[in-house]
Amino acid sequence: MDVGAAAYVRRIEELVDEVARTQAEPVRRAAAILTESLRAGGVINAFGSGHSEAIAMEIAGRAGGLVPTNRLALRDIVIYGGETAGVLSAAELERDPSVARRIYDLAPIEPQDAFVLVSSSGVNGSVVELASIVKDRGHPLIALTSVRHSTEMTSRHPSGRRLMDLADVVLDNGAPYGDAILPLPGGAAFGAVSTITSALLAQMVVAEVVRALTEAGEDPPLYLSANVAGGDEHNRALESRYAGRIRRGA
Repeated sequence: MDVGAAAYVRRIEELVDEVARTQAEPVRRAAAILTESLRAGGVINAFGSGHSEAIAMEIAGRAGGLVPTNRLALRDIVIYGGETAGVLSAAELERDPSVARRIYDLAPIEPQDAFVLVSSSGVNGSVVELASIVKDRGHPLIALTSVRHSTEMTSRHPSGRRLMDLADVVLDNGAPYGDAILPLPGGAAFGAVSTITSALLAQMVVAEVVRALTEAGEDPPLYLSANVAGGDEHNRALESRYAGRIRRGA
């Protein structure tokens, strides 16, 4: 039975190579959309719930990442919307379509903004409803999901649609149904992969945006690490350009 750390690394290496190869063109198309939004004065809004929030953090507010970005989250209804913190303990919150409208309305969104919505399953009510709102409002939408997992699931949104059904560009993280990649006898499996491959795709998109801007002679607005000399000053100067448009610290 091929299990353990070495087996996991081998499968991750294979999957990373596959995702990098098969998603190169979708990554370029996604980056073109985001570059156009930034050039129009837009902000990139990233949303994910559960483990997918880690991928939104790769896009918004990350050292080496783009400054004009926002991370939207379920807890926005508490931090910005006045709900009590207890609402976040509800296990079904990410499956509730009604929370999406509040998240969108609470954010400092402008018409030229673009969205990256992250959900490996792509079927929960909050993310599908948010995708629907984003498209109804005329924003470009990039979905980062597992096509295989989502295809094998029934949508939990009343429309029956999945996140990938609404997107302008779909980035497929290549994760299998159930996410775990190493099988065990009896049907169990372990070794989740979607966080790793989704983070790879998020960083690939950012890299392509930076490439497009630099090749056009533009200076990409990029964060320095706050843990290097001059980082705080550099970051505050860039953030001031987007006062009232980006949120940090939540």
